Amino acid sequence: MNVFPSAKAAFQHKGEDTRKMKSGERIRATYEFRPVDHLVRRVFYIWQEAIEKWQQQGLPQNYQETNLFNFDPDGMTEVGLNLGWCEPPFRPAYEEKVITTEGSTEIIQDFAGRWLRVFRGRRHGFMPEYVRHPVTSEKDWEESVGPRLDPSDPARYEGLDQKCTDALNAAAGGSMVRQGMVGGYMYLRALMGPEGGLYAFYDKPDLIHAMMRRWAELMNAGLERIQSRVALDELGLGEDICYNHGLLISPEMYREFLLPYYQEVIVAGRQRQEQRFLLHVDTDGWAGPAIPLYREAGMDAMSPFEVASGCDVVEIGKKWPDLVIAGGIDKRVLAAGKHAIEEHLQHIIPAMVERGGYIPTCDHGVPDDVTLENYLYYRKRICELDH
Repeated sequence: MNVFPSAKAAFQHKGEDTRKMKSGERIRATYEFRPVDHLVRRVFYIWQEAIEKWQQQGLPQNYQETNLFNFDPDGMTEVGLNLGWCEPPFRPAYEEKVITTEGSTEIIQDFAGRWLRVFRGRRHGFMPEYVRHPVTSEKDWEESVGPRLDPSDPARYEGLDQKCTDALNAAAGGSMVRQGMVGGYMYLRALMGPEGGLYAFYDKPDLIHAMMRRWAELMNAGLERIQSRVALDELGLGEDICYNHGLLISPEMYREFLLPYYQEVIVAGRQRQEQRFLLHVDTDGWAGPAIPLYREAGMDAMSPFEVASGCDVVEIGKKWPDLVIAGGIDKRVLAAGKHAIEEHLQHIIPAMVERGGYIPTCDHGVPDDVTLENYLYYRKRICELDH
């Protein structure tokens, strides 16, 4: 028995034509579980190192202009106000500098005030060691960090009028409008580190609440300024709160330290405009336990469903039939060859076409162990199966 709302059946029942849709209306229809001409065709992102290897394997310089990978035109416009994503939106940012050099490694300070041990002359393709985070005490927060997150700083909103005008123009052309922001857990993790943050939930709960109040003030201030100019279709939340076996904090901690602030910002945002924007949460890891918690905050969509951590979008789609799902294509399979790619896509794409509410993308960035030949095969087959 099919537990999914059938997009194909709805298409036939409504008697709608099969005309080619514009990108924005295709995304909107996907979000609303309405029929589409084909699944949204886009990419999470591709490593620059992969592009460089593909160029050695014959990727033409004009691959984007010729749309070699058959992606849809962009149907989602980002307003682009800096409300953070993986790190808080510091203003001013911390000075990026080398703190010390030790053999083949060096400790650097990044723009978010963190000290990282990295390989000398190399910044990407590995997990750095986080040596220090900017908040180690109430004094750090009050004197150095908090002032960099001042929501009343007018310089924070420079250029916003033009960004909103551009978004309005894009919306008039059929594009959806989106704004992203750093999630509360990502914010706290960047400020205190994963270990320091966990201790602080117990040892310094007042400090956690003070930092989250500032988060809510800053997000509310930014969204209010945007929404006074342009309505949002999607609000994205960068929130890597899961690891390979589940949540990095307990549900109880989530409900005490994050949920009230999420509800404040999301309810206020939805009250500012007539049309309801969708809340899209981005988290790596095994996301299953996070879904009911973020539904309490008003979540409508989630990505990218990392397969290595146990995420199977077909099974998750059955359990949560009204959740918009993006991702779930195993980046490791793309490196494993055409047979593995075919088997993987046959498992996912027909079922999710039938279900609806699905955008297929790799479950993170496409890495450089994926060959150009394999990636081209993946793109060819997914476009043959996605309608």
